[in-house]
Amino acid sequence: MHIEDLARLQFALTAGAHFLFVALTLGLATLVAVVQTRATISGNPVHLRMTRFWGQLYIINYAMGIVTGLVMEFQLGLSWSGLTEFAGDVFGAALALETLVAFFIESTFLGLWIFGWNKLNRWAHLALIWVVTLTAYASAFWILIANGFLQNPVGHVLEGGRLRLTDFGAMVANPAAQVAFWHVLCGALVVGGFFMAGVSAYHLRRRTAEQDFFRKSLRLGMGVALPATFLTATFGGLGFDTMQPAKVAAWAGSPERLAEAQAEMVARFGPGDWLPPVAWVQTSGTVMMGLFALMLAVSGVSCLLMLFRPVVRGFRLWHWLLMLMIPVPFVAMLAGWIFREMGRQPWAVYGLLKTSDAMSPVTEGQMLFSVSAFVTVFTVLSVVNYWLLARQARLGPGAVALGDRPIDAPVPVPSF
Repeated sequence: MHIEDLARLQFALTAGAHFLFVALTLGLATLVAVVQTRATISGNPVHLRMTRFWGQLYIINYAMGIVTGLVMEFQLGLSWSGLTEFAGDVFGAALALETLVAFFIESTFLGLWIFGWNKLNRWAHLALIWVVTLTAYASAFWILIANGFLQNPVGHVLEGGRLRLTDFGAMVANPAAQVAFWHVLCGALVVGGFFMAGVSAYHLRRRTAEQDFFRKSLRLGMGVALPATFLTATFGGLGFDTMQPAKVAAWAGSPERLAEAQAEMVARFGPGDWLPPVAWVQTSGTVMMGLFALMLAVSGVSCLLMLFRPVVRGFRLWHWLLMLMIPVPFVAMLAGWIFREMGRQPWAVYGLLKTSDAMSPVTEGQMLFSVSAFVTVFTVLSVVNYWLLARQARLGPGAVALGDRPIDAPVPVPSF
């Protein structure tokens, strides 16, 4: 395998794995915030226990997502120094804002939320989880601003062989980033909704004593997943208006459109193969859309079935279906990410820097070692995260430590 292919494979595997952590984090954060809002307003103990149970699953996934994100950052310097030298002064601004403004605030307020149970005013504690959720959105926003620049570079000038940012507003308003942000955010809600519904279905299938707990959770998960699936498709459709012409031609697959796109790129950039890998674009796009149709059908039927309490409690075939649907949104998100990134090839910064020129000066042996090390680390982290989530989900709300008051602790007086 060519050294460039090894570098791209490494980034694809690690970034893709991290992306799946992020999707579940965004989705669960929103659902936990909604449940805690209901618990705070109504004082319903079931919703309070739901907040603790789903909140603990969220924390597990969040912690593992941080580790994968930190490891992934090393790749920019190790494998893609040409990209950072050429365009780091531009898209690096968005990455810096993601770290300083979004991630630091998010992690700080999450710590306050975790250790603030039974100590803070209930409204202050509720405000914390909403700050965590909104800053998680902000973090995703700035990441997609950086990615949007790579897809459609705007707001810059080329000086001395490097890009310099001249219009920060244009970079933020980049339609390739704005549409993608809402598409990813709604997709994350689909991931979170199906995850919550699938775990709830597992317990309902086993005739759990926590019927009310998981019936409410299942309804919330499916109630969010259905509209989120519609919105994801809507913003995905709008994203086709921001795609590069060569990517549109690859998706269409028409020989005439491919030849036209190739001729246009040759006229702009000279001889060469300027088309993205057609098979990857078409396959990933087809998988993404096929799974969207499946999720839409399952969530639509589920929203009808969950109106009948005996069905929610006893329809085991439906429970099995919802359990099997848990990985489907993850696969759809990953297919969508492949569709977006493969369609940009052979460019690292579209129209300005080729992927082959964005690489670091590393040898094939160094790249092989790097790929092996990164893949091993991410495989271990992914397996550990799956084991922790599955273990905690199976144990149910009775084994939750989050917000648990010590036996000998005094009972605080509620603040109203």
